[in-house]
Amino acid sequence: MRVVLIDDEQLALNLLEYQLAKIDNVQVAAKFIDPQAGKAYILREAVDVVFLDIEMPEINGIELAEQLLESKPQLLIVFATAYNEYAIQAFELNALDYILKPVGPERLSKTVQRVQERLKEPSAESTAAVQQLHITMFKQVSMWFDDDASISIRWRTAKAQELFLYLLQNRGQYVRKTALAELLWPEYETDRAYSQLYTSIYHIRKTLIPLGGYVELSNIADSYVLQLDRAVLDVEEWEGKIRSLQPITDDTIEEYERIMVLYAGDYLQDAEYWWVEGERQRLHQLWLRIATQMAEWYQTSGRPEKAIEKYTEICDRYPQSEGAHFALMQLYADSNNRLSVHRQYRWLEDAMMTALDERPSPFITEWYDNWNDKQKE
Repeated sequence: MRVVLIDDEQLALNLLEYQLAKIDNVQVAAKFIDPQAGKAYILREAVDVVFLDIEMPEINGIELAEQLLESKPQLLIVFATAYNEYAIQAFELNALDYILKPVGPERLSKTVQRVQERLKEPSAESTAAVQQLHITMFKQVSMWFDDDASISIRWRTAKAQELFLYLLQNRGQYVRKTALAELLWPEYETDRAYSQLYTSIYHIRKTLIPLGGYVELSNIADSYVLQLDRAVLDVEEWEGKIRSLQPITDDTIEEYERIMVLYAGDYLQDAEYWWVEGERQRLHQLWLRIATQMAEWYQTSGRPEKAIEKYTEICDRYPQSEGAHFALMQLYADSNNRLSVHRQYRWLEDAMMTALDERPSPFITEWYDNWNDKQKE
């Protein structure tokens, strides 16, 4: 195991080198007070693990780790810090990643053992067959491979999760670091916001290790870009199929039904991030437009039962869809199902008052009142 040490304190470097020298199968290849010199060496030479101080005058250790992992994603990082245990917990990284200064021999030995075990683990590239990664963004995020092997993603912080989802939403695009800092940490001063950003990027890189070769997070100049390879997103798959559909006919309606099933729920349905809303509404409106077209086609094709089924699905998903409620009221009226007309209007009325504190549109209320008067004649 080839190790590089980086710390701005010479005494700390010497002590750590002395302690590591006592552990079998550990070779301290180099040590550096200058972090930039250490970075250049690591990028040039074969290195397995870096013991890295966090607080250095030239560069934050977490930022340096993020830069190293950009070029060498399989590199293992062990942070050395003088922070107390509570501060370590605040970073929400596991024990493998941190040693507390001054480092005790037993604690260091345990860390090295964990690093050695990690080095023995096969990489994702060596174990993965040629198969696709499937990612769902409708309703909630989940991932699995072609062989149905699900992937459990556990985010260490809520901000890391939000940052990943934002980059995933903007996949393939260069997102400036300044924009990310302002988006996620608007209340922080610039330096602190950037520190939080680098920490979150580090979390994401570690979390994505099992997806190496499928999901890559790159640092390009002053931006990040998340790229996917051999990955299928349900959002892209669904929208692509919708855009390629021919007009609705007897021959195509079943294909419409199969494709619409892929819309399992709203885009990132449980996420409450404000930046999700635009994409969520865009996809929602696309689903609503296609579902309405299908319902109208069923209605004009003399299939009222299927039209009722489709309009009811629209109302179930989006209770404020006045057009769907109104169409159902008319369909029920045509079949002389008076109870259902009354019930549908009440449903619309309750939905509008609950969500918008408004009554149904005047033309719907006028139609309902006129219809109701005729039933009394």
